[in-house]
Amino acid sequence: MATIDVNKNGLTDEQADIIRQTLPVVGANIGDITPNFYRRMFAAHPELLADTFNRGNQKQGAQQKALAASVATFAATLVDPEAPAPEELLARIGHKHLSVGIVEEQYPIVHKHLFDAIEEILTPEVFQGAVRDAWDAVYLEMQRVLVNFEKGLYDEAGVEPGDVFRAAEVVSRDDLSDDVVVFGVRGKDGELPGFTPGQYISVRQTMSDGARQLRQYSLVGVPGDGVLKFAVRRVRADEAANLPAGEVSNKLCDDVRVGDDIEISLPAGDLVLDTESDAPVVLVSAGIGATPMVGMLNYLAANDSPRRVLSVHADRSEAADVLAAERTAAVSALANGAERRWIEPEFMDLSAGGGVELPEDAEFYICGGNGFLQHVREQLAERGVDRSRIHFELFSPNDWLLDA
Repeated sequence: MATIDVNKNGLTDEQADIIRQTLPVVGANIGDITPNFYRRMFAAHPELLADTFNRGNQKQGAQQKALAASVATFAATLVDPEAPAPEELLARIGHKHLSVGIVEEQYPIVHKHLFDAIEEILTPEVFQGAVRDAWDAVYLEMQRVLVNFEKGLYDEAGVEPGDVFRAAEVVSRDDLSDDVVVFGVRGKDGELPGFTPGQYISVRQTMSDGARQLRQYSLVGVPGDGVLKFAVRRVRADEAANLPAGEVSNKLCDDVRVGDDIEISLPAGDLVLDTESDAPVVLVSAGIGATPMVGMLNYLAANDSPRRVLSVHADRSEAADVLAAERTAAVSALANGAERRWIEPEFMDLSAGGGVELPEDAEFYICGGNGFLQHVREQLAERGVDRSRIHFELFSPNDWLLDA
């Protein structure tokens, strides 16, 4: 099994002192460093923007914050003897890299352009010599950990690093609403790999300008039948919030029909159901965050699980909750299943006074936006739920907000 192995003693005492002293100034300038970094990297390697990075996230600045802040978060844990290694953060990054086919040779590209950007923003007088060497040591340790972890993931999948995309055919399309479609795909050149409930795939689409953009979608079907099912939500532009329309999602909803060819990645993702456990399960979701939870529920129902299962979900409206019927059907098929739902203006309340009984010693799986996850985690912490039993996935790349 692929493992995260961080060497907390990888820095010299001098390097650790330098990181502690400079971490505040690096963190304070991330907003300037990251646009500079991406401008540099995409100018030198335009293929990365076209074929690897999410252009929508780039327009919003989300990906920039995620990458730069993950390096800063990693640095902070290296120089704090009391801080645990950020294993969840690193695992999420590693699985995302698997889903888009990142290989070891791409890490030096990021290294060069990120550190050149830091030097320009902080000035060479600040970020040179021993200072740059110390940050080099941080990045190279993070690179070592991720490369080894990702090699383990590739080995488990039985593929060469980067060889993750497969040709598939769309065998079903179910329009649940104007904005949500569930696609089913089958391999064209052999059976598609199995997956663990909760995982996702990347879907690659060629855009009108020739860019081959990737997006990730949770799997909602049951492993083992040779068909992978995933839900796609249309993303409409929001000019007031400066949010662009979803390139890949909208193209899938508008153009892809049964019989069409499609390109998908191997399944990835670390928010997965422990299928060997008999512990109670609490599945917590908001909006389209219900998709990985439906996958877990369908697996539990298909296997007649005796586990105690509680599904709790929040949504904007009855109409927006397009997976409600599938969720309810799965819960009803379970011997010990229960569910609860909140529709705005009501909001999910898992606090002690919210009236929801939480199974003792349950494993919690959460998926939703950043604010939702932070809100739920605070409520669970107040109820004494140990952090080790809380597992989560996000809509956006801002993972670091939850672990910073």
